[in-house]
Amino acid sequence: MSHASHAGTVRIGDRNVNRMGYGAMQLAGPGVFGPPKDPKAAIAVLREAVAFGVNHIDTSDFYGPHITNQLIREALHPYADDLTIVTKVGARRGDDASWSPAQSPAELVQAVHDNLRNLGLDVLEVVNLRAWGNMHSPGEESITEQFTALAELQQQGLIRHLGLSNVSAAQVKQAQGIGKVVCVQNHYNLSHRDDEQLIAELRGQGIAYVPFFPLGGFTPLQSDVLANVARGLGASQLNVALAWLLQRSPNILLIPGTSSVAHLRENLTASELKIPPEVLAQLDAVA
Repeated sequence: MSHASHAGTVRIGDRNVNRMGYGAMQLAGPGVFGPPKDPKAAIAVLREAVAFGVNHIDTSDFYGPHITNQLIREALHPYADDLTIVTKVGARRGDDASWSPAQSPAELVQAVHDNLRNLGLDVLEVVNLRAWGNMHSPGEESITEQFTALAELQQQGLIRHLGLSNVSAAQVKQAQGIGKVVCVQNHYNLSHRDDEQLIAELRGQGIAYVPFFPLGGFTPLQSDVLANVARGLGASQLNVALAWLLQRSPNILLIPGTSSVAHLRENLTASELKIPPEVLAQLDAVA
């Protein structure tokens, strides 16, 4: 079976992580709400991921809510020294499974404490401020108050490193005026490339870029070019899409999610898939 280390490493803060990571969102129930149908299967996926080199897990206490972090704790605590758990704050779930902003300093402080409790940690390695924007795309609202609140928690020793999610380039600069940003997590994939310039700027600063919805999000990636390339390489379309991201820029690291061990194993094979330059050019032209 493929090993996550075959994709190479990227630095997040003061830690080296394998570029093939794991996103835990799908471990919760349908709609990222409530418990999974099979908690034992969810725990098996987490343990399998770590066994095959995944040392970067992306999560949040608003997945479930609380469910995903509790599963991570049950499956992996006490955590391996090289495991980096990255969480995010800035949203909350309603009783009807709705998503709402939770951006006040008090809400952010509470969210950090919820993550600490449910993950069983004394300090969070990386906390991303999830700016609200337009839910799945950045806005241009000020994030000064929110990022300042997290920077204060960092000064108190509850957070080691700070990152951002769902932000514009202007918001990244705004946050950098308050504290160090070690990673940015935004919507980016083969067909959604609004962040091309931002990725290049972050690469120049040594900042990791983590695409969410790397496989298209709620609507899977669909492209005749992708399908033809996949057939030519003898690989799945999803694996080609992941491999394309790994070759797109060396500061990109991936967090594909799944609740299936078989799907996890398939995702990991993307860490070894090398796309020839002429084929990369075809994929680059998709968007």
